[in-house]
Amino acid sequence: MTFAATILTLYPEMFPGPLGTSLAGRALGEGRWSCSPVQIRDFATDKHKSVDDTPAGGGAGMVLRVDVVASAIDSVADGRPVLAMTPRGKPLTQERVRELAQGPGVTILCGRFEGFDERLFEAREIEEVSIGDYILSGGEMGALVLLDACIRLLPGVMGAASSGDDESFETGLLEYPHYTRPQSWEGRTIPQVLRSGDHAKIAAWRKRRAEIDTRSRRPDLWERHEGVRVQSPSGAQRHEDET
Repeated sequence: MTFAATILTLYPEMFPGPLGTSLAGRALGEGRWSCSPVQIRDFATDKHKSVDDTPAGGGAGMVLRVDVVASAIDSVADGRPVLAMTPRGKPLTQERVRELAQGPGVTILCGRFEGFDERLFEAREIEEVSIGDYILSGGEMGALVLLDACIRLLPGVMGAASSGDDESFETGLLEYPHYTRPQSWEGRTIPQVLRSGDHAKIAAWRKRRAEIDTRSRRPDLWERHEGVRVQSPSGAQRHEDET
């Protein structure tokens, strides 16, 4: 089954963009997924093809018109989940990516300007998604990130079915560190355990390093993974049962 990606955007020329190369590009050529950018401006009804207007109540910037965007969404509605890329959305997780990759595909709505008229989310079933706590010029880069995360999980895209099993976030931990040749570089050597040939010891070392690195670099992940007490940057102790 082909994973169908429809992208509603003011800049359809941005797609497939980097997804036309490497693993995603090869999968696109093999028909494992499809890419269909749709120009939102085509659904404007005035002679100027207006897609935005000034914010109600005043303020800087412009807001995407609900009538235009809703018409664009309705034109491609076919039961696939509709996701809007917006910093107001729920953070994208690997768990959600896996769910999406197992489905028929997605319709992605790319925001611009100050964002969307809120009535759009009241009138249509749309999942608001964020890829991080920062602001981009528009939703297109977020859409590319979301699609890349999904495409690599499609059957036959990665070389081995187990390629992604130990990666960061798949088990709730960051991935363990990797090494390769040369064995010695600038006085630094590959850890002895990785050269031992003892697979049980190697697995234990990798698990331990994943736990250590997660705890030190991402205490939020560690707390969710273990339900342990984690010290916040302010020095206060947070507990699992705190609200």
